[in-house]
Amino acid sequence: MNAQQLILKQRAELLAVLCGGGSDEPLESVLDLLLAQEVLVWEDYLRVRVAEKPLCANIRQLLDLVYDKGEDACSYFLAAIEQELAEEQKAGLCFGNGCVMVGKDRPATATSTLLADRPMLVRRLRDNIDGALNILLTTGCFSIKDCDSVQLPVYTPSQQVRRLLDQVKFKGETAAKTLLEYLEQPEPTSPISAEKENTPSADCLVYQKKLRSSVASQSLFLSTYGGTGRFSLDDIYTDGHLEVMNSSGETTTLGLEDVVGPMGTLNEDADTVLVSGEAGSGKSTLVQRLHLLWAREALLLNTFLLFPFSCRKLNAEHRELSLKELLFLHCCWPDRNQDEVFQFILDHPHLVLFTFDGLDEFKLGFTDEERHCCPTKQVPIPVLLFNLLQGTLMKGVMKVVTSRPHAVGPSLKRYLRKEVLLKGFSPGGIDCFVKKHYSDPAMATRVIESVQGNTALLGLCHIPVFCWIVIKCYQELLAGQDGIPQTITDVYLLVLQHFFQRKSSQPQSGLGKAWLAEHLDTVLKLGELALEGLQTSCYVFSGYELQRNRITEQDVGIGFLIYCSDISVNDCKRYEFLHITLQCFFAALYVILNRNNDRSAISRLFQPRNRQVSGLSQSCLGQCMDHSVEESHEAETANLQITAQFVSGLLSQRHNNLLLECCPAAVRERNVKQVVKSLSKRMQRHFKSIPRPVEGEKKSMHAMPSFVWLIKCIYELQDNSIAQDAMAKLDVEHLKLTYCNIGPVECTALAYVLKNLRKPVGLQLDNNSVGDVGVEQLLPCLPMCHSLYLRNNNISDEGIRKLLEKGIECENFQKIALFNNKLTDTCTQYFSCLLKSKQNFLALRLGNNNITSVGAEQLAEGLSYNQSLQFLGLWGNKVGDRGAEVLADALTNSKTLIWLSLVDNGVGSAGACALAKFIRQNKSLEELWLNKNSICKEGVDCLIEALKMNTSVKKVWLRGNNLSPQEEEQLSQQECRLTF
Repeated sequence: MNAQQLILKQRAELLAVLCGGGSDEPLESVLDLLLAQEVLVWEDYLRVRVAEKPLCANIRQLLDLVYDKGEDACSYFLAAIEQELAEEQKAGLCFGNGCVMVGKDRPATATSTLLADRPMLVRRLRDNIDGALNILLTTGCFSIKDCDSVQLPVYTPSQQVRRLLDQVKFKGETAAKTLLEYLEQPEPTSPISAEKENTPSADCLVYQKKLRSSVASQSLFLSTYGGTGRFSLDDIYTDGHLEVMNSSGETTTLGLEDVVGPMGTLNEDADTVLVSGEAGSGKSTLVQRLHLLWAREALLLNTFLLFPFSCRKLNAEHRELSLKELLFLHCCWPDRNQDEVFQFILDHPHLVLFTFDGLDEFKLGFTDEERHCCPTKQVPIPVLLFNLLQGTLMKGVMKVVTSRPHAVGPSLKRYLRKEVLLKGFSPGGIDCFVKKHYSDPAMATRVIESVQGNTALLGLCHIPVFCWIVIKCYQELLAGQDGIPQTITDVYLLVLQHFFQRKSSQPQSGLGKAWLAEHLDTVLKLGELALEGLQTSCYVFSGYELQRNRITEQDVGIGFLIYCSDISVNDCKRYEFLHITLQCFFAALYVILNRNNDRSAISRLFQPRNRQVSGLSQSCLGQCMDHSVEESHEAETANLQITAQFVSGLLSQRHNNLLLECCPAAVRERNVKQVVKSLSKRMQRHFKSIPRPVEGEKKSMHAMPSFVWLIKCIYELQDNSIAQDAMAKLDVEHLKLTYCNIGPVECTALAYVLKNLRKPVGLQLDNNSVGDVGVEQLLPCLPMCHSLYLRNNNISDEGIRKLLEKGIECENFQKIALFNNKLTDTCTQYFSCLLKSKQNFLALRLGNNNITSVGAEQLAEGLSYNQSLQFLGLWGNKVGDRGAEVLADALTNSKTLIWLSLVDNGVGSAGACALAKFIRQNKSLEELWLNKNSICKEGVDCLIEALKMNTSVKKVWLRGNNLSPQEEEQLSQQECRLTF
C-alpha cells in the first residue's frame, strides 16, 4: 500500500494522535520537519496554522494538503510522524516503506536557513530564548513589543521559540543573520563540555551502566497502584497537567522534560525543585517516568548519575549514615573502586540528580537548625536529607522532591529553585488513560462515555488514582445498587467491594448486600494497622507489625497491602497499602466500625492541629487505639483530613444500609451528631476570623485551605440541611479562594454547599485548577454568584459555553474575569449572546487569551445591544486595528462604559483614530488603556483632538507604543491626561 493510500486509510487515527490530548506540540513538530524538507512552503504553513480554527481543523487541513501534493509528500509526512511521536502514540499505525529525512543543500539566505534548520533551532533555543531575544533587542531587530509578544505566558517554551522564528523571518534578512550569528557563538562551559574535559574513568562508566540498569528495573512497572497486576509504565503512563508559576503569579504549562530545566526558576542559587500535587495526582508516577527515561538515555541527557530515594522507605532507616553510604547502600553498589566513583560524584555535582519521592510522608518536618556539610561523616537520615535539600551538603546537585502542597512550609520553600504544580489529568488525559487500560476499544469507549455522562464522576477522574479505581471497578460500577458514585467515599467503597469480590469463592455471582459485615474482621484488622500508621507517620509495615495486628496471609492476599522492597540490611519483608488514600480509608472504617473506640474519637479527628498535644494517649485519635505504643510522632495533618472526609462519607445516609449490619443504628446516629457538631464548630471559628471590612469596601473572606477541607467533608455527608446550616452563618459579599488547589473535585463540593448561600457573593477562584470540568461542576451555585473570577484556570471555549448557557438564566450573575486561560474567538459568540440577553451585566474581562479581530467583531455585535456594561478588559489579545475599530463603533452609544483596556493588542494608529471617534461621542468613559501597542504620533494626535471634546475621560494610558522619548514629552505637554 503506497503512502497516499496509508494516509487515506488511517486518516482518523492520524488525526487522533496529532491532536495529542489537545496539545499543539505534535502538529508543530511535524510541521517543523516538513518545512525543513521543503515538503511545505511558508504559505502552506500559514494555511495550516490558523489560530482562529480548532486544532483538529488545522490537522485536517494538513492531511488534505499533504495528500494533494502526491506520493513523495505523503511519504515524508509519514516519516515525520514516525520520527516525532512517542512509541505509545504510534501503536497501531502503519508507515509503509517510509523515507529518510535527508539533509538539503545549504540555503543561500539566512531566512531560508531558519526554515531548513527549524527542528534543530526549536530544540536549541528552547532553553536559551532570553539570550536570543536580548541580542535581537540590543541590535534593534526587535522592539520590546516584539519580545513581549513572543514570551506571552500562554505559550509553552517550544511555542515561544517558533513564535520567535516566525517573527525573525518577517523582520527579514538582517534579523535572521543576527540570530544565526548569535547561535554560532561558542557556548559557555556546560555539563556536557565539562564532562568531556573531565572524562569519567572506566570504573565510573561501568557504575553508570549498572545504575541505569538498576533504575530501569525498578521503574519498568507501575508501582504506585501495584499489587493487583503488573502494568508496564510505558503502556500505562499518561501525562498530567504540569504548571510552573513565576514571581508575578502567572503560570506556564510545562512538559516532562522541563521539570529539571530552567523554565520557572525563581532562585538561581538553589538546587531543589519541588513537584507538588494533591494525594493521588500522580507525583510518584511522574518521578518514576523520569527515572525510566533517564535509564534509557531518552531524557536528562546532561545527567550522568541519577539516585532515586523514597522518603517513605527512608523512614525505616534508623542507622546513622554518611552520604556515601546513603547513595551506595540505598541505590546501587559500585562493584569496584568505590572511592573513585564517589570522588567523581563530589567533583561533578552538576552531573548528578537526586530524587526524593513523598517528602510529606517523612516522619520529621523540615528543619535547617543542624548544619552538616561533610560527605563522609555519619549522621541521622533527617539531618542528611535536610542538608541535601538546603544545599549545605553537595551544593550544585539538582534535587527533585515530590510532596503534597501544604506539607512544605516556609522554612523549606526558601531553598527551592522552583515549584512545579502537578494538577492531575485533563479531560483528554482521562480518555487516554482509560484507552491504555483496555485492549478492547469498544470497552474503552463504553467506560469513557459513562464517565463523561456523569459530571461528578468526571470530576473525580481528574485525579489519576480515582480514575484508576473507576477503571478497576467498572464492572461493580455498572452493577451498583446505589447508582453511579458521587463522592470520594463512594469510589473507595467500590474498590473495597471489588477486592473482596475478586477473592470470593464465587466471584461471578457477586457479593451479597451484607458483604461488608461478612468481611468485617479483615476490615477492622487492616483499619487498626492503618490508623496506627497514620498516628506515627508510618506507611511501611514490618511482618511483626502485621502479626501484632493479627493480619494473616489471607488478609494480605486480598490485595490492599502489597509487598515493598526493604532498604534495611536484614531480609524481613515490608508491606504498604496500595496508596496512602487507601490507608486513610481503612483508618476511617476503623474509627466508624470499632465498637471499643472512645466516644471523643471523631471530635478529636476534626480538631485543629495546633490544639493537639503529642503523645498517643492525648493526640488526635489517640483513644481510638486499644493498645499502647511506646513512641509516637505528631500525626500528619493532611492524612488526618483525608481520613475525616472518609468518616463523613461513611456516615452519609446513602451508606446506612451497608453499615447497618456492622454498626448499631444508635452508634451511627451518635457518630453523625459528633461529625455535624465538629464541622459546625470549625466553620463558626472560621467565620469569626473574618475581619471587619474597611469603610467603603465589601466584606470579604479569604478562605484558608482548611475551609475547603470542611466543605469537602460536608459534601461527603450528602445532607443538604447540614450544608444549609453551614452557609446560614456566612455573611460576606466576597469569597476569596485563590491558590487553594481547587480542582474539579473541590468544585463539586463547593457548588453543593455554596448553592445554599442566603445572598449572592463574588466567588474568586483565581490561580487554581478548575478547568472545563470544574466549570461544569460549579454551575449549581452560579445563581448565588454575582461575580465569578476564574483567572489562570486552564479553561477553554467549551467550558465557557456551558458556563454562559447557565449564566444567562441567572439574574444575579453580573461580572466575570477570565484572564490567562485558553479562550479563542469561539467563546466570543457566547459572550455576545450573554451581552444581548443580560441588560444588568457589568464587567467582562478576557485578558491574555487568544482573541483576534474575528472575536472582536462577534463581541461588538453583543455590545451594540448592551446598555449596562461598565468594564471591558481585553488586555493581551490580538484584536489589532480592525478589532479596535469594530469595538469602538459598537461602544459609541454606550451610556455605562467606564473602563476599556486594549493593552498589548497590536493596535496601531488606525485603531487609535477609531477610538478617538468613540471618545468624541461617548460621555461615560473614564479610563482607556492602550499600553504596549503600535500607536504612532499620528494616532495620539487623533486622541488628543478627541479629548478636547470630552472632559469625562480622566486618563489614557499609552506606555510602550511606537513613540520616541521626545514625542512622548511633547504630547504629554499638549494633554495632561495622557500617561506615557
